[in-house]
Amino acid sequence: MNIRESLEEREQEFLSPYAAHSRESRGRERPEEECDIRTVYQRDRDRILHCKAFRRLKDKTQVFLAPHGDHYRNRLTHTLEVSQTARTVAKALRLNEDLVEAIALGHDLGHTPFGHAGERALDKLNPMGFAHYKQSVRVAQVLEKKGRGLNLTWEVIDGILNHRTSGRPATLEGQVVRLCDKISYIHHDMDDAHRAGLISEDDIPITIRMLLGYTIRERLNTLIHNIVENSQGKDTIQMSEEVYQAMMDLRKIMFQNVYLNPKAKKEEAKAIDMLSKLYEYYMEHPQKMSKEYVNLIATGTSLNQAVCDYLSGMTDQYSMQKFQEIFIPKAWEVY
Repeated sequence: MNIRESLEEREQEFLSPYAAHSRESRGRERPEEECDIRTVYQRDRDRILHCKAFRRLKDKTQVFLAPHGDHYRNRLTHTLEVSQTARTVAKALRLNEDLVEAIALGHDLGHTPFGHAGERALDKLNPMGFAHYKQSVRVAQVLEKKGRGLNLTWEVIDGILNHRTSGRPATLEGQVVRLCDKISYIHHDMDDAHRAGLISEDDIPITIRMLLGYTIRERLNTLIHNIVENSQGKDTIQMSEEVYQAMMDLRKIMFQNVYLNPKAKKEEAKAIDMLSKLYEYYMEHPQKMSKEYVNLIATGTSLNQAVCDYLSGMTDQYSMQKFQEIFIPKAWEVY
């Protein structure tokens, strides 16, 4: 028995009967020889962690566009906070922590520059539409490793695809990530909004604070405990109705005070306009894209999709750099 097989045996003994067991995975699109040390979900986690799309998340907007402050979240820190929260819940419920971590680390691989503003821009421009959760799967299965993809397991792909609010993950691990994504962004975005002066504790109704807690830390703790307490020994991940509704009310407050706040979003129109111009430019000059995206077109990918692949993979800074190179005149440099 090798190390991987020993770990799989340990899963059988320790994990909940409702957990996703590594040896029972539905497998990969392309069959591979098993690793002698790592389980299939550990390999998926490692592949995501080492891929280029994951590293680019550090320069992609979470809420505040390309902020100068050192302490504002970006798409990478959001991803790490989702992973930490989800792993806490998974460990408490004796679920497969490796699967949870892989889904959490991969759930936003396909996110655009400038957050959801960039997503809205590409969705409007592309006749086939654009959604970051679908693009995350495309990045993992098609775009990474020069078109070979990461060849992730079915369970990880399912969790990434279904992490949105309306998603229906097939595994409890995917359900954990789906809830913890929402919990994480509500609370860390609120922390950033406090720092930016856009919201204060007084903006939160006293009824919510009495139920969930009087600080961000207390509310996060309440929600995590509520998931664990209401999901133990069950074949679904859930919260109590009262606490879930309070969380969704918090989300509404964030939309009113932050996500739709003109002060926080005053630069979004410029970002959307910039991405629109870049889209039009690369539709007319596809040969100007990076070689790997030009090759996509040669192998049958539509021009619209290839341009969306290229733009959605850009960081905030790189997209601004390309816009400046293409549309802003350069000063004469010979003295």
